[in-house]
Amino acid sequence: MAYITIGVFLLACALLLWFFPDTSILDYGYAEMSSFFNLTPFLFIFLVPAITMRAFAEERKEGTYVLLATRPLSDWQIILAKYFACAVLMLFALIPTLVYYYSIYELGLPKGNIDTGAVIGSYIGLCLLGAAFAAIGIFASSVTNNQVVAFAIAVFLCFFAFSGLESMSKQFELSSLGSLLINLGIAEHYQSLSRGVLDTRDLVYFVSLIVVFLGLTKWVIGGRKW
Repeated sequence: MAYITIGVFLLACALLLWFFPDTSILDYGYAEMSSFFNLTPFLFIFLVPAITMRAFAEERKEGTYVLLATRPLSDWQIILAKYFACAVLMLFALIPTLVYYYSIYELGLPKGNIDTGAVIGSYIGLCLLGAAFAAIGIFASSVTNNQVVAFAIAVFLCFFAFSGLESMSKQFELSSLGSLLINLGIAEHYQSLSRGVLDTRDLVYFVSLIVVFLGLTKWVIGGRKW
């Protein structure tokens, strides 16, 4: 499943970045990867839940979590092992996309005419975004024994966290509630990192989001009689 999912992700990235006229870098005419970093979060909304949906749902369905729980492992060790396994797979999906940076670097006029700092910041943002989505996906997988349901829940939560809160904030843009909703949403912090600015507030936000959803997973797993 992981290999297929990563393959589909890379194929979608390649088509969107080089072939589709509305998003193609060649048609855009500028040596930058902004279209890639704008589109990838929406691909991640489907990619990461596809990777995480089996984490606990399959264990619960097959009854194998009981065997896992009898090992000398704590709940946190099990949760973190599954989380980091999914996060590493997500990072492996991003590594081949570095070819796009090299291609644009070579195609630029003059050669190397690309904002490397912004690209580095955007990749850091993508890694943190994927890590946050992985935590959400692990939580979604822990609340059900059906992989499809886990996938659907994770996609909804990821989309709501990334775009939903930002859309809701527009209804209250003249009040403090609107500002609060924007700051609670992932998009604002991801876009800040994509500008190449490493703000500790953004880093703290992503780490906090990961800790919250892993904590919720621990609460679900710890309170369930398997």
